[in-house]
Amino acid sequence: MLFESFDLVSALATLAACLVSLTLLLAVSQQLWQLRWAATRDKTCKLPIPKGSMGFPLIGETFHWLLQGSCFQSSRREKYGNVFKTHLLGRPLVRVTGAENVRKILMGEHHLVSTEWPRSTRMLLGPNTVANSIGDIHRHKRKGIRARETLQRGLEKAIQEKLQNTQGKDYADALDILIESGKEHGKELTMQELKDGTLELIFAAYATTASASTSLIMQLLKHPRVLEKLREELRSKGILHNGCICEGSLRLDNISGLHYLDCVIKEVLRLFTPISGGYRTVLQTFELDGFQIPKGWSVMYSIRDTHDTAPVFKDVDVFDPDRFGQGRSEDKEGRFHYLPFGGGVRTCLGKHLAKLFLKALAIELASSSRFELATRTFPKITLVPVVHPVDGLKVKFFGLDSNQNEILTGTDVMLGATV
Repeated sequence: MLFESFDLVSALATLAACLVSLTLLLAVSQQLWQLRWAATRDKTCKLPIPKGSMGFPLIGETFHWLLQGSCFQSSRREKYGNVFKTHLLGRPLVRVTGAENVRKILMGEHHLVSTEWPRSTRMLLGPNTVANSIGDIHRHKRKGIRARETLQRGLEKAIQEKLQNTQGKDYADALDILIESGKEHGKELTMQELKDGTLELIFAAYATTASASTSLIMQLLKHPRVLEKLREELRSKGILHNGCICEGSLRLDNISGLHYLDCVIKEVLRLFTPISGGYRTVLQTFELDGFQIPKGWSVMYSIRDTHDTAPVFKDVDVFDPDRFGQGRSEDKEGRFHYLPFGGGVRTCLGKHLAKLFLKALAIELASSSRFELATRTFPKITLVPVVHPVDGLKVKFFGLDSNQNEILTGTDVMLGATV
């Protein structure tokens, strides 16, 4: 019995010693990991690198980011400030919030920073790694590749027809502009470059427009008072009469004159910006908020957090289109407090088309249908890869006649289910 007790104590002591050794090893390795990245600071610059944590060796703070979601950014911003360092997805990263900080990054394109797509995005827009997948995943990717190849063949045919038929046109579409962009620099874009550029335009526009459209419908469902004010504006402008859109009234100048509708779209894009921010690679060390941003590091500027923390906006969590009205005009306080489409030389090329699409959708919703939530509660919202309902937004639409009477039993539609 005595020997058994001795063996148990010895085993516990050994286990405790192993745990202490492991803890010390982790602590030392983490400290060396922090020093490894501290050593990358630009020695010619006297400013310190931003505060923050680089997490654990190799994995950094990736697991924290995955588990915390949107709380990751806010918790570290509260602890370290608007500019902090971290290590995510295998690379050092400086996350940036605040109008002036974001302005410096966006206006520093080509000399301070250069645009950068995350590896995940590059993979989506480029070749798929089928060789490393097996089973169902492999089969799904094979189907995806076949679909992509079919799309590429269709694009190539369309591009060839575009290049051959350039006479007699009095307008330029997106593909025309893409083709001409290469010629401006004395370089003819290859067919592959044209196809890749077109794919990027198609899928980026689809995801963000679908996100904003779903957010618009959800806010109109939540705020019937806003929907009624939209109808009142449409009536006052002669666009809506007896429940119908007046023929010939949907002209660009008429839509541009709908000021309350413009406020609604702005507020949707402020509160539910489809894209959270953007990535840049640092070309040369520069100062930001009293810290040095070392050459070679990655920078992520946050649009959504800048909207949430901008002092010009009051009650930031409240959906309030009137904040953009003539009496308040909260967005006029600073250009980079409100930037749903980014800024600088890489401002979204499709921003005017996107806003026009959302306005046309709002007019259609306000004039020709009644709609209601088809579930008991509103769905949860996720922010990755763009803002969208976790399981989609189920809405029941009812068509209306000229007397605003329902003419359909109702059609269920799933919005934003996949992005």
